Amino acid sequence: MDTDAALESQIGQWRGYVERRRAISAADADEMEDHLRDQISDLSAAGLGTDEAFLVAVKRMGSVDDISREFAREHSERLWKQLVLMPAPDDGATRPTRELFVVLALAVGAAVALKAGLATLDEGVVVRNVSLLVLPFLAGYFAWKRRVTPRGAAALLVPFALVAVVTNAFPFVPNGSTEVIAAIHAPIALWFVVGLAYVGGEWRSDRRWMDFVRFTGEWVVYLTLLALGGGVLVGLTIGAFDALGTDAEWVVEDWVLPFGAAGAVVVAAWLVEAKQNVVENIAPVLTRVFTPLTILMLLVLLAAFATTGSVVDVDRNLLILMDLILVVVLGLLLYAISAREPHLPPDLFDRLQLVLVVLALAVDLLMLTAMLTRIAEFGFTPNKVAALGMNLVLLVNLAWSARLVLGFVRGRRGFGSLERWQTRYLPVFGIWAALVVCLLPPMFDFA
Repeated sequence: MDTDAALESQIGQWRGYVERRRAISAADADEMEDHLRDQISDLSAAGLGTDEAFLVAVKRMGSVDDISREFAREHSERLWKQLVLMPAPDDGATRPTRELFVVLALAVGAAVALKAGLATLDEGVVVRNVSLLVLPFLAGYFAWKRRVTPRGAAALLVPFALVAVVTNAFPFVPNGSTEVIAAIHAPIALWFVVGLAYVGGEWRSDRRWMDFVRFTGEWVVYLTLLALGGGVLVGLTIGAFDALGTDAEWVVEDWVLPFGAAGAVVVAAWLVEAKQNVVENIAPVLTRVFTPLTILMLLVLLAAFATTGSVVDVDRNLLILMDLILVVVLGLLLYAISAREPHLPPDLFDRLQLVLVVLALAVDLLMLTAMLTRIAEFGFTPNKVAALGMNLVLLVNLAWSARLVLGFVRGRRGFGSLERWQTRYLPVFGIWAALVVCLLPPMFDFA
């Protein structure tokens, strides 16, 4: 076998192994193969033989991707093992077990914190602080997994402390509008702190923030599955105890539900991380199923809105419902962007995304018209200000997203511009939520 044929055979074996990884797409494999060939070419030009250049190039690939490491394990009879199988802290059977123990400890910690809050605090105080009782443990998991420095971990605690001071120092009117609004927006603001822990030291990386967007969607999927499975199990258990003449509902309400809910927040995150190869296949399926359905829903809602005859007479519940739908649409858009291969050309699904964004933009404009009209007639309230601000934030995002998607579909710009816009706009949502928590209650005397 001549030298070129032997090299092509080696590269073919390496690529075949890469493509068997479910997390690696054809475009990824092409890019990695190009990088490998460039390395081989440079090393050959420097005087190395073909075989030696190939082995050194694979070693360098292994330093940036564990695929080469795993390929070396499968071919341990070759020199690959000596050249590629570098010592790594992730190797060995202890790390998965250690991570499981860490996850279980943090899940139990979150559950104990929530149970202690329920046992010692008033209901309104617990509602305002529920995210403070649980999310620090989730942020702690990512800080541990990403090996965040002690200084970085201390910085992550600052937002939690500030939110704790604000939500507990304000003299809220019990069950007042501002208390409810603060309770809703505090978890949104703190979720971005979890995002900072997730991206580790790469907080400027658009790709890592898009990974966090995908993680959020997949975390919701896993949390929902855990909730459904836990609900079925709890229902069967209560039924079995009832059949035996024993009341088990108090145990479920006082212990199982708080421990299960808080613990599931951390466990779901661990499942997403542990099953990354499998979960990555969920995102494209979910977006392709729900995008057409959401388009139909928006069309129906726009038709229902048109039949009201006057924006002032629109039912308040319809406005709330459409606000929630806009949030869902934004989440679906972000999830679709995070799941898409950026190197592929535009297709039918991208055109559906454009339709979705345009319809959402139309809904947002109608919502803003209705809100401004109602404010002009009835005046400001905390709920109206919060909803108005959220719709303005969404309007900017959707309007620019529509422009970028249109440019991508028409072949005038790359997909990366849309991805960068979304990741760099994400902090706006967190900042808005923080402003609502900190400024809105005193503006309306905490009523």
